[in-house]
Amino acid sequence: MKIAVTGGDGLLGKHVAQLLEARGEQVVRVSRRRGVDLSDPAQLRSAFEGCDAVVHAAGINREVGVQTFRRVHVEGTANVVCAAKAAGIGRLVFISFLRARPRCGSPYHESKWQAEEIVRGSGLDYTVIKPGIVYGPGDHMLDHLSRSLRTFPRFALLGARDLPMRPTAAADAARVIAAACTDPRLSRRTVAMVGPEEMTLRSAVERVATAQGLSVKFFRLPIWIHRFLAAVFELMMIVPLVARAQVKILSETLSEPLPPCDSLPDDLRPRLLLEADRIRAAQPHPEPFGLMDLRCCARAAS
Repeated sequence: MKIAVTGGDGLLGKHVAQLLEARGEQVVRVSRRRGVDLSDPAQLRSAFEGCDAVVHAAGINREVGVQTFRRVHVEGTANVVCAAKAAGIGRLVFISFLRARPRCGSPYHESKWQAEEIVRGSGLDYTVIKPGIVYGPGDHMLDHLSRSLRTFPRFALLGARDLPMRPTAAADAARVIAAACTDPRLSRRTVAMVGPEEMTLRSAVERVATAQGLSVKFFRLPIWIHRFLAAVFELMMIVPLVARAQVKILSETLSEPLPPCDSLPDDLRPRLLLEADRIRAAQPHPEPFGLMDLRCCARAAS
């Protein structure tokens, strides 16, 4: 098969592309880095020519300039659907978010839901996959958490409530997404994708710290302080330690989809646990945050 992967250089897209290539499939990686923009239907149609399926994994977790949630998630998905139809694509796999839903006060969640609705109403043979927290090399969970533990005096800030989550290894997620390209059991279905083990954010932080040989103390702060800090990080850092959308994500349960949707078949469910060896493999030598992570210093250096 020939499969196009949007967001092919991001965390999930990269893992999906590598897995498909390892299986002998022909992969077309679509990303801004490779000169293809979701806002250009003509570029997308050209990239999709001759493909049998499209994995639409492109997305953002913070807004920067013209890269808004609406432009990337909503308008970008509409363009992907249009280009897929024009190119005669037989299958579309869309990567949404576990808690994506309308009218919840979060532009991230709402834009992902709007994108889901576009896909479900496209007339294409589709699968909508709704992951929660996905971790792996280059992610925003293990990478930023490991680096922050190396930067600050061994403390972590938690919200007022410590809610459950079910982290999914990127390798597991890639396996599910690759299967969705061909598995008829997932045809025209919206499915939740969560990891095999339920834990709290605190226990996840403790595991990462232990794997790195560190100890950590916890402090609980009101959610409004987390939102304020996220806004500051977005303003000052090239890749923020945490973004405002991520604060909203982590303020909710991340073990069950909302609204409810289908479950994966047993043989496709993620199996990999958040273990020390996997944590160290994903982030073997975490470096502390430094001045070059700040926008002002990076501009001065360039």
